[in-house]
Amino acid sequence: MGGKYRITGDKYPRMRPSRRRGRLVVVVVACGAVLGVGGWGTMQLIDVFTGGGGTASAAGSGSGCTTKTAKASPAAAASPAVLPAPAQITVNVFNATTRGGLAKTTADELKKRGFKIGQVGNASKEYDKKVPGAGVLLGPAASLNTSLPVLATQLTTAERRTDAARKGPAIDLILGNSFTALTARPEATRSLTALTAPHPTATTTTKKHC
Repeated sequence: MGGKYRITGDKYPRMRPSRRRGRLVVVVVACGAVLGVGGWGTMQLIDVFTGGGGTASAAGSGSGCTTKTAKASPAAAASPAVLPAPAQITVNVFNATTRGGLAKTTADELKKRGFKIGQVGNASKEYDKKVPGAGVLLGPAASLNTSLPVLATQLTTAERRTDAARKGPAIDLILGNSFTALTARPEATRSLTALTAPHPTATTTTKKHC
């Protein structure tokens, strides 16, 4: 090298970073890696204990899973109630009023609607002129949730009673002072259909895709 300044001697300066700076870079990189691994582990623990953190987006969450919840369709309905058909129910019709012929006309109408008719006549002393309402449906204890509800669709305002000591499956229809007529046939048919119709359930189904 010419000019005023010259380099003498057999040692030359070396252009390299100091050892302290290199160590600092290594420490920074190591700390970043530790923090990254720790954060990832924390997210995994949260995902395990919370079941995925609820519904994830379609693009996926930190766990890479999506959750879909579907409501039960009307087809997934409960089975209809098992009730006897009108033809399987025997009805005794008794008149507890002072109006003559009421039991027979009512029995004839029930027969047209498919019910089997048993005894027809005046009510016993226990009920004669002692029923202020439209009527009383009286049957054995087993009829409470079977034949009584079916017959009640034909006279919706009637009172329902059971007698544990009563024998046989027949039901008594005791006509009271307020009785004018059976429930209109179209309305009675709708009530009977609703009674035996299936009812949708409210269950939901949750699926998780990973």
